[in-house]
Amino acid sequence: MSDKTLGYVYLTLAMVLVGSTVVASKIAATGLPPFTATALRFALALPCFLVLLRVSGQRLPRPGLRDGALLVVQGLAGTAGYTALLMAGLRATSALDAGVILGTLPVVSAVVAVLVLGERPRPALIATIVLAGVGLFVLQPAGRSAGSMTGNALVFGAVLCEALFILLNKRVRIAVSPLALSTLMSAIGLAASLPFALAEGASPAVSPAALLAVAYYALLPTVGGFLLWYAGTARVGGTEAALFTALAPVAALLLAALLLDEPVNARQLAGIAFVLAAVGVSVLPAAYRAQSLPPTP
Repeated sequence: MSDKTLGYVYLTLAMVLVGSTVVASKIAATGLPPFTATALRFALALPCFLVLLRVSGQRLPRPGLRDGALLVVQGLAGTAGYTALLMAGLRATSALDAGVILGTLPVVSAVVAVLVLGERPRPALIATIVLAGVGLFVLQPAGRSAGSMTGNALVFGAVLCEALFILLNKRVRIAVSPLALSTLMSAIGLAASLPFALAEGASPAVSPAALLAVAYYALLPTVGGFLLWYAGTARVGGTEAALFTALAPVAALLLAALLLDEPVNARQLAGIAFVLAAVGVSVLPAAYRAQSLPPTP
């Protein structure tokens, strides 16, 4: 197996793990309050990242006031906010719908970059917005329950939080390694969610399945997914690796159907088709340009 093929395998496994977080979050949300599940996730993941940081010989950065504030907001949005909103949303909506909505992250990130950073939109961005918008629209047909629509809105809020995380990462001036950033985000996520978790109090209906789901989320998708993703991008490159993000919503859809016995209907298949088309239009031109460039001497 060539080094590049191995990179493809790593990226595929990483995105399957990302897709599986929807199923894990659904199981955890049925037995744990959202902030309690969020705090447990980071309480388990943080020691793992600290060990990896120590073994690799890397150190946490010492940012100034501006970059420190940006990193804190990143942690509040991209870790604590994302996880808590996803857990809360999955209490009311299906894992299938949540998987489709999470698939819009590349498109939402691009739109946020245009609106907030003032980046010039590429011609393909308009098509991605339309396709992703249609995909989300078909998830909200007439007659759906208010609870399900609220759940979908909360999941989309989680997507916005993650898009804000990506946006703020472009604003940080100091160089922060991916491992150090993951460690910082886990620490900030734990600190931010712990007070709310304590306020939620102990839930009388905590199930072993919910605890196992949180442990899985913390150790495999959070830590294992990090290792697989950066092992893959080291062999393939970030631009080409962006194509693999389209696998995450597909994995979420398949795993929700297989593990949660949620029936897949034409509405959800249409939604995922439009979302994947939007992701493809967004990232394919960039990947094609990267592959078409002449090799550097």
